[in-house]
Amino acid sequence: MRIAIVNDMPIAVEAIKQCLKKAPALQICWVAADGAEAVTKCAQDRPELVLMDLIMPVMDGVEATRRIMLESPCAILVVTGCMSSNLSKVFDAMSFGALDVVNTPVPGGDGGDQLLAKIALIGKLIGPGPGPGTFETPSQKPSAISVPFLIAIGASTGGPQAVAEALSLIPADCTAAIVIIQHVDKYFTQGFANWLGEKTGIPVEPAREGERPHPGRALLACTNDHLVIAPDTALHYTPEPKDYPFRPSVDVFFNSLAANWPAKGAAVLLTGMGRDGASGLLSLRNKGWHTIAQDKETSLVYGMPKAAAELNAAKEILPLKSIASYLCAVSK
Repeated sequence: MRIAIVNDMPIAVEAIKQCLKKAPALQICWVAADGAEAVTKCAQDRPELVLMDLIMPVMDGVEATRRIMLESPCAILVVTGCMSSNLSKVFDAMSFGALDVVNTPVPGGDGGDQLLAKIALIGKLIGPGPGPGTFETPSQKPSAISVPFLIAIGASTGGPQAVAEALSLIPADCTAAIVIIQHVDKYFTQGFANWLGEKTGIPVEPAREGERPHPGRALLACTNDHLVIAPDTALHYTPEPKDYPFRPSVDVFFNSLAANWPAKGAAVLLTGMGRDGASGLLSLRNKGWHTIAQDKETSLVYGMPKAAAELNAAKEILPLKSIASYLCAVSK
């Protein structure tokens, strides 16, 4: 894999280089000291993966990510030493197309293995990758349960902003329950939930093991295991399928809904790289659910919605601004 490093700190660049040397298949094609230089170099020599710092002179990593994804799209991993104090910038970068975020490795210290693991995961994501596999929900006997109308949302690359925009257009008196599956590391889910709540005004909380979706509240998958729903409508986390690169997986959650949710609902597949969620959306459509895919024009990356369209999994293909009004109409 050809990798570019964008960082203004020589000590950080050296630490990243030393880390990458541990994986002979990784080749450094160029280094940039700020975002503007990275935009220019990407246009001249597009790498397979950019390791992007956030805080830099001239142009920061958020704007550089936006420009690269517009002009020379490629996979971007945010590598920064200031995550906790700049969570809003992390999610802004992910809204513009960054796939994930990881701490900058410390010279002669920790962080290298985590960076290499993230790179390996992205390698699977941008490659053919395995299918959605199978899953098992905890053994529970179904019972007569009154459930709210459920809106399930799946997203990946560019998803934070798309999810925020969709939620912000849902009126405060909407009584549907909402569950969100966004490809994001477990270390950032609480920050992402807070960020979504601030952007939208809808209460967004990490989904806890064993709880159930509630009207007027959004729950966010919050571990690196897959979120599933059991026949008793309780939410659970499962490591299976272990070899599936998308964690948490939209397909796994959508398929569990098709198997176990006792009523119809609405499922939405937003912008994202790859095909995760497409087959699960088809399962839900076959169960009579309202299924929606974001259209090409408003998708930052038309991968997951395109896969759903190709499978005829989406009953409706809509621009982002129209999705919330459609959801409100069908949930009444």
